[in-house]
Amino acid sequence: MVALDFGRLGFGAAAIGNLYHAIPDVDARAVVEQAWAAGLRYFDTAPHYGFGLSEKRLGEALAALDPGGEAIISTKIGRRLAPVSGANLSQQRQGFVSPEPYESVFDYSYDAVMRSYEASRQRLRRDRIDILYVHDIGRFAHGDAHATRMRELMSGGFRALTELRDAGIVQAIGLGVNEIEVCEEILSEADIDIILLAGRYTLLEQAPLDRLFPLCAERGVRIVLGGPFNSGILAQGVRHGGPVHYDYGAPPTEIVERVARIEDICERFGIALAAAALQFPLAHPLVATVIPGIGSLTHLHAAQGFMEQSIPAAFWYILKDEGLIDPRSPLPADE
Repeated sequence: MVALDFGRLGFGAAAIGNLYHAIPDVDARAVVEQAWAAGLRYFDTAPHYGFGLSEKRLGEALAALDPGGEAIISTKIGRRLAPVSGANLSQQRQGFVSPEPYESVFDYSYDAVMRSYEASRQRLRRDRIDILYVHDIGRFAHGDAHATRMRELMSGGFRALTELRDAGIVQAIGLGVNEIEVCEEILSEADIDIILLAGRYTLLEQAPLDRLFPLCAERGVRIVLGGPFNSGILAQGVRHGGPVHYDYGAPPTEIVERVARIEDICERFGIALAAAALQFPLAHPLVATVIPGIGSLTHLHAAQGFMEQSIPAAFWYILKDEGLIDPRSPLPADE
């Protein structure tokens, strides 16, 4: 199992790549500086995030903050940057509003992985990168093209990743995905160290307890938990009357009803729903850290506060007794 000390709270850097809207360079720099000052030492990024912008901003900030290379940095391969001409760089492209004249294209080949690693290393201004994740492999991203993409990855990309790890150039390799099935598929074929699993082990979802987590425990694979708010519904709840998002879209009725029941229990105990959402997954021994997206000082300070909020053991036991979380789930109260 990878022996890296991530800390309980990590920094998801998609937002400083101008996810959905532009933020000034100075604001992106300030939130990284404050995260560092607050003791965060794990930062996750990707070439796709702003088409290199997130890596550039993170690299520039950490070059000044962390000359000794204390930070743990992860980035991703599988979405290479292709130049675009004539695009309106002030408009949203693939979810980002970026001045970088690129868009990302899926490519899991050997050469693409090697080029992607080197380009990321330069943007991040690091001699080495600690973790490389395969970005968005699986049916969730590729649909009917999944089998073709898997062949490309297994015959090319994983060979490159394994060479980089064996050479000591990266410490760990793994997956950065939003689905369980592809994790199980790849674990049956490849030797990986870590999985960044977004949105699939949360206060609303515990399906990995069935097969994935036992398989990871058997193979010594750690979990980094991304998307702890399930696209926002666990951050804002459903009682405010505004639009809510779950798994990148509108939530089904049963999800809204479950969140409402959890909110009622949170209110009874005087607990923020987001605090419960951030703290719950960390009780599982496989989960090394949780990384909400952090794009502003407000997001950072809120996440810190949620992590520090005291939650009584009785709260967790009520959730379990009322069937709102899987009875097999480890609870923070048991730690």
